[in-house]
Amino acid sequence: MLITSTNIEEIVSAISNHVKDNSALISLGEHTEINIDELISKLNDAKVTFIGGLFPKVIHGNTILEKGIVINTLNDVESLFLIKDISKKNYQVPNMSFDNNHEYSLFTYVDGLTSNISHYLSELYEHYGMQTNYFGGGAGSLSLEQNPCVFNNDGFFQDAAVGCVMRMSSKIGVRHGWNKVDGPFIVTKAEGNVIKEINWKNPFQVYKEVVEAHSQKVFTDNNFFDIAKGYPFGIVKENAECIVRDPLMVNEKGELICVGELEDNTLVDILNGNQESLINAAEMAAQESVNQAQNPRKAIIIDCISRILFLEDSFHKELTAITQTIKRKYPDVSIGGALTLGEISSYGDGFLDFYNKTVVVGLFE
Repeated sequence: MLITSTNIEEIVSAISNHVKDNSALISLGEHTEINIDELISKLNDAKVTFIGGLFPKVIHGNTILEKGIVINTLNDVESLFLIKDISKKNYQVPNMSFDNNHEYSLFTYVDGLTSNISHYLSELYEHYGMQTNYFGGGAGSLSLEQNPCVFNNDGFFQDAAVGCVMRMSSKIGVRHGWNKVDGPFIVTKAEGNVIKEINWKNPFQVYKEVVEAHSQKVFTDNNFFDIAKGYPFGIVKENAECIVRDPLMVNEKGELICVGELEDNTLVDILNGNQESLINAAEMAAQESVNQAQNPRKAIIIDCISRILFLEDSFHKELTAITQTIKRKYPDVSIGGALTLGEISSYGDGFLDFYNKTVVVGLFE
């Protein structure tokens, strides 16, 4: 469901009527002109349980919006949680019992601009393992300024994550469409989401040499992201598609600041893509989820904001490729989602990862 009203009473009434006795997943476009603290207070008054996030853009059907609220119903909820201080690693993941006779799905929104997101996901996996599928995304603003961006009944937070465990099956497709230009290189020194050395050298100099030669463009003091958005890193995975890391900026030391962490001695390739490869990958992600599903109630799309920054006016082709693939087999399934700062999914062998520049499509049954 899409809500375009900015009247808090109308919004709360619409959410309450839509989810009834279930919980709500609230995805909010960052330019929506409402007071989120007031919305939380009024939802609490109405006895609505919920988790939510603030995003550069949200998805409703085949439409992308900077303003608006997309509501998904969270059915068969077993647990709702809030975890603070993600960057400090100073928290406890709540314990939970799983019934082996049922399938489960865990949905989480995390502050996409905080550090140690991979550690948070590792903690989730350590506690819950392969007893549940995992799905979600990084919240935050396109300005890349860290502010409160995830919320639940307890309030509006930064450096935090909200989540929900549902007794519900999910079928997930994940693809990115970026291809190797050069590599592998060794990240010889990293700290959180900052690459400090590549091949024992200044990382920007190594990156610059490869990217300028391939792109025929020259980095200046103010065009780093304009070029870098087309040249992410790929963490090399054996027998699997690499995991993309998005370089956002270069600091005065020539270190590369990424969305998501890397560890020392990680092998990475430098990647590039084009309109055709990205759109084809998005369609494949949708097709993978469709091929596995049997009776889905809803589709949720988590797509990276940097893909629209790369594809620009052609992004509608990517979204259409996803929605048409779903609607072709399941014409009545509702489709919603968000353009995120990082994507979260368990996929393939079931292990949980934090992706960049990637499309994650989930069908929930």
